[in-house]
Amino acid sequence: MQRRSTVAVTGTLLLALGLTACGGSDGGGDADSSADSGSGDYTGETLTVWIMEGTNPDADAFFDEVTTAFKEETGADLQIEFQPWASAHDKFTTSIAGGTTPDVAEVGTTWTGEFAEVGALTDLTDKISEAGLEEDLVPGLVESATLDGGIYGMPWYAGVRSIVYRTDLFEAAGIEPPTSWDELVAAADALKAANPEIIPFPVAGDSQYGAMPFIWGAGGDLATQDGDTWTSEISSPESVEGLEFYTGLATEHGFSTAAATTWKETDLLAAFEQGQVGMMISGSWTPGKIVADVPDMEGKIGAFPIPGQTDGLSDSFLGGSHLGVFAESDKQDLAWEFVEMMTTGELAEEWGQQSGYFPGQTSLLEKVIEEDDPLVAPFAEQMVEAGRSVPVTPLYGQIQGKKTLETMLQSILSGSASVQEAADTAAADMDETFGS
Repeated sequence: MQRRSTVAVTGTLLLALGLTACGGSDGGGDADSSADSGSGDYTGETLTVWIMEGTNPDADAFFDEVTTAFKEETGADLQIEFQPWASAHDKFTTSIAGGTTPDVAEVGTTWTGEFAEVGALTDLTDKISEAGLEEDLVPGLVESATLDGGIYGMPWYAGVRSIVYRTDLFEAAGIEPPTSWDELVAAADALKAANPEIIPFPVAGDSQYGAMPFIWGAGGDLATQDGDTWTSEISSPESVEGLEFYTGLATEHGFSTAAATTWKETDLLAAFEQGQVGMMISGSWTPGKIVADVPDMEGKIGAFPIPGQTDGLSDSFLGGSHLGVFAESDKQDLAWEFVEMMTTGELAEEWGQQSGYFPGQTSLLEKVIEEDDPLVAPFAEQMVEAGRSVPVTPLYGQIQGKKTLETMLQSILSGSASVQEAADTAAADMDETFGS
């Protein structure tokens, strides 16, 4: 298999347009026990795999390569079926209900817990342990695949949010990338003083993901689980402290703009590309898009991890996909051979290079960090050291669908509620959903 240097991640990693979550997977039943050794002969068998469309622009060529390698390794054939993201969830739930799931599927990180909870996915904990991989997987991706102590999805790829900034403006104002929240405020102050026409740090009211690092960074949480019961923590003193700091960047310090109260992440990106923004919370997939959209910005942008309150890093949501094995598949061992081949080593690295995301194997991410590319390494560091999942329950998906956190942020930024009042309202709404 022809390989490219890890440094090639620079060009491709950053061209992806966004993160999505998907769902699906399949497994169960008996298989030739010789597959446990990784050298089973499955000649004549076919493994059915669902993969989401659009993540990798060269997916057909990639899976042609995978099919050949899999055939050489196992003797089995692959049947790869690409699924549209928009209709994938409904197709998965229908296939689960009807017992027509594939053997293996790409499952979005926010869907894995949902499918595991209804018994559709195989617990891969023992397989991961037997392969010696338990210490070499990105913790945040393991967290989002874990339900009741079992791991129901193998980390495959993900992206994460850090802070993207204008290096030229920082250098002109003598600003170093901040390493604490106080330094973040000082940097924004210096940007504002040196460049009165720009927005130092816009706070996007229609994006929950910008608030999460500060909620987590202050020691708060979105929700906690006690047995089978989830309870909102968004109105706890720690969470409110983080929300007060984050929204205060706009309401107290004036680093944002009133228009940002209703901005989505796409609005943030557009304002940055128009030269209106000094720094922003943004995804690992955006720096390359910025350079592609506005070539004049090449060499003028950088990134740094989201700083911790006083030191270290604040956790940031990471999202992407697992590979899951469905519980009804009668090709469990063969399915694992495919999952392990795809999510580790050369194929995992190549998928990351082509798709624009990071692999879920820590050792591969460490290689990216060692390359020290200023547009890539900070995101890899964020993902390895401070990547985190939202609550692993399908009920949280309902909360996201209702945009509970965005409504909370917009009420704070618009001045219609205090931070505590808005958080209390959001907590009550979350608890109503959890109670259902």
